[in-house]
Amino acid sequence: MELIDALAATFDHTHGVIANIGADQFDNKTPCDEWVVRDLLDHTIGVVVGLGATAAGTPRQEFALADDPAAQFKAAAAATLAAWQAPGVMDAIVDGGPGPMPGRVLAGINLLDTATHSWDLAVATGQPTALPAGVAECALEVSWMSIAPEIRVGRFGPELEAGAGADATAQLVAFLGRQP
Repeated sequence: MELIDALAATFDHTHGVIANIGADQFDNKTPCDEWVVRDLLDHTIGVVVGLGATAAGTPRQEFALADDPAAQFKAAAAATLAAWQAPGVMDAIVDGGPGPMPGRVLAGINLLDTATHSWDLAVATGQPTALPAGVAECALEVSWMSIAPEIRVGRFGPELEAGAGADATAQLVAFLGRQP
């Protein structure tokens, strides 16, 4: 699956997960030890908004979680996807916070962050956790290329064993040190 197609599929999937979260679940614990669902929604949508601004070449604005996170995510995802699809952006050098890098690399980070946190939100709210076909594989490839041991510290747990026959979603979350 091409990166931009995987990103679009991830955004669609994540919107579905967010749309199925009830306000009564905002205080549920997540696989991210320091965050409850509300915090993770804030982070996930805020990252999509921020990386969309970076891809579009516009200044980042202060982010606040809206009363309707699903609608907020849908709008942010549409704007971000359009920014990544603009001619030349994937090959341009952009600086989305961690330092200048090719747009394609930052778009991959956008994919990995969104896909991973959609899984976290699904676990926290009792929804199906499988990522769409092709998305987990693409996110797993991105993770292998971008998560070096020094990046893992403080952001991800130690890599876990996925087990024989594990699907790509299970392999991804195990690589990231996630446990449901």
